[in-house]
Amino acid sequence: MYGYVSSVLAEKGRHVYTIARTATVAEAVRQMNEKGIGALLVVEDERPVGIFTERDVLRRVVDADRDPALTRVAEVMTRDPITISPEWHVEEAMSLMTSRRFRHLPVLEDGRLVGMISIGDLLRWVTMHQEDHIRKMTDYITGRLS
Repeated sequence: MYGYVSSVLAEKGRHVYTIARTATVAEAVRQMNEKGIGALLVVEDERPVGIFTERDVLRRVVDADRDPALTRVAEVMTRDPITISPEWHVEEAMSLMTSRRFRHLPVLEDGRLVGMISIGDLLRWVTMHQEDHIRKMTDYITGRLS
């Protein structure tokens, strides 16, 4: 009903913020704050090997009393992130994110990174399409459609 992940990426853009495994948590957090994002994809040879999120900072660094300046991203990242393809339906992606409690999903096409979507991206997309559908239905009911 709401289309494909490829359409979401076409609208939002395909840029993915990444970080090296060897970066410190302090560097990663600084980058996330500067970009206003909640996750960085950890890549090695252009392949996702992990994802570093706000949740990782809270659970694996702050709650574990680790020093962000000394802790490497590789030590606390979520390893082997689940990925999807651009051909996934928006509803499928939302269902996966909801059931697995993910907020970010890398998108790969033929093994190549082509984007990352957040639950916020998907909610914005669905809301936009629901508003359009409501407007069309209202126009139909009120006879403003020809």
